[in-house]
Amino acid sequence: MKEAVEAQQSGQFEQAIRNYRLLLEKYPRIAEIHSNLGVALAGEGRYADAIAEYQRALAIKPDPQVRLNLGLAYYKAGQLPLAVDTLKKTPRGPQSLTVLADCYLRLGDNKQVIDLLTPVQKADPENAAFNYLLGTALVRDGQIAQGQIVIDKILKNGDSAQARLLMGTTKMMVNDFAGALEDFGKAIKLDPKLPEAYSYYGQALLSTGDQAAAKKAFQRELESDPNNFDANLRLGVLLRQDQENDEALQFFRHALEIRPKDFGVRYQIATLELAKGQLDQAQRELESLVKEAPTFTEAHVSLATIYFRQKNKAAGERERAIVAKLNAERQANSPAVKAER
Repeated sequence: MKEAVEAQQSGQFEQAIRNYRLLLEKYPRIAEIHSNLGVALAGEGRYADAIAEYQRALAIKPDPQVRLNLGLAYYKAGQLPLAVDTLKKTPRGPQSLTVLADCYLRLGDNKQVIDLLTPVQKADPENAAFNYLLGTALVRDGQIAQGQIVIDKILKNGDSAQARLLMGTTKMMVNDFAGALEDFGKAIKLDPKLPEAYSYYGQALLSTGDQAAAKKAFQRELESDPNNFDANLRLGVLLRQDQENDEALQFFRHALEIRPKDFGVRYQIATLELAKGQLDQAQRELESLVKEAPTFTEAHVSLATIYFRQKNKAAGERERAIVAKLNAERQANSPAVKAER
């Protein structure tokens, strides 16, 4: 045990793993050995194996630190929903709060981040990580003025990649794509490894019409973070447009692993199946999708296409009528029409 711990502490994880496994052959019911083995496996980037050892340790003896380590392993493995479920059961310290907030942010749950960090940030207003995560969530939630207050706090300490990324996100929200592109470019120069910087840079490039550069930006993001949802989704869309359907499907499926219920990704997969002539699979997915999201106009359009191809005219006309109704409602609720009233 002493040799295993010393090897682990000096970064010799393979040696530590061998020693812990030898110990477990004789002492399989000692939680600390399973937990330490999990730490060593995580140190080697073997998160699936680490998760299994943390689970075994917790089954023998509940321990808050082991549960936190399990949550971190889920997070690093890109299993964000499981990371959230686990971290919610851990004591609220700076590390667990930061990772939990980042999980919510990556899952698109901006309001959860705001609810989680607003009281904490008030108690610790100079915490840079909390400020950055809260500011990002506020901006993405459309609370631009509140987000700007947090951005100003970050800028007090000088220009930074985080502040530039936040400023660029703010400009994206108000359709200032050229300004956003400039800020994202500066963020990347200040810190090329900043999470999501290349993803947002790619989105700004797309908005300004440079698809080739956007594709490279999304690929660069995924080199450092294979679990970035937006980069997976948008790169998949670009590949689908280039008719590289099999490769696009890989990115869509990984995006769906990150956000299992996301309507947009499920729609993209269904349209790929439709393009490949897999009508039954596409039909099942689209029927499930419109049931869960009845106002998803594009899904109704694609479903109508399938029905007409299957010579099911009645079902196709029904979907076409739904599309017409949704478009009319959208038109009636547009700002221009409301202003005329």
